[in-house]
Amino acid sequence: MKHKHFFTLISTVGLLLALSLSAAAQSDTQKNFDKLKTLAGSWDGTFQDTPVHVTLRVTSRGNTLMHEMTSSGPDDPITMITVDGDQLRLTHYCDAGNQPHMVGTVSPDGKTITFNFVDATNLLPSQGGHMQRATFTFIDADHHSEKWEFAMADGNLMGGVLDLKRSK
Repeated sequence: MKHKHFFTLISTVGLLLALSLSAAAQSDTQKNFDKLKTLAGSWDGTFQDTPVHVTLRVTSRGNTLMHEMTSSGPDDPITMITVDGDQLRLTHYCDAGNQPHMVGTVSPDGKTITFNFVDATNLLPSQGGHMQRATFTFIDADHHSEKWEFAMADGNLMGGVLDLKRSK
């Protein structure tokens, strides 16, 4: 009888060890976040024929990717991307004054990460809408695109694609 309990104990310890080792392996979410972090740097491109500059910076000891977009206007939206458990999370600090929160999904080929609206803070009817979706498409190490879609108060979407090349 003692041998049976001993065998059960050893089996349980072995199973727990195997589970802890698999948990220590990098998750798919973390791998996808690490892929996003390869975008760190300066990028130039256009948005609706207007020059735009995007800076992506890894911050918070590697736990956050900060995205800053500037153009000729007064806009300077900031977006933060991070891992939350098994999810890629994006918070967009919008010029409209609200902060949409989005969750990312990865395309089967791994070349596109799409963040979709979940909820927002400071979302007021007077603001006219909120950012609904952001899509990052990896083309190569020095070229990517971003599609930003804004949901108007009437439910219609507006936005466009930024075609970005790494600044030299």
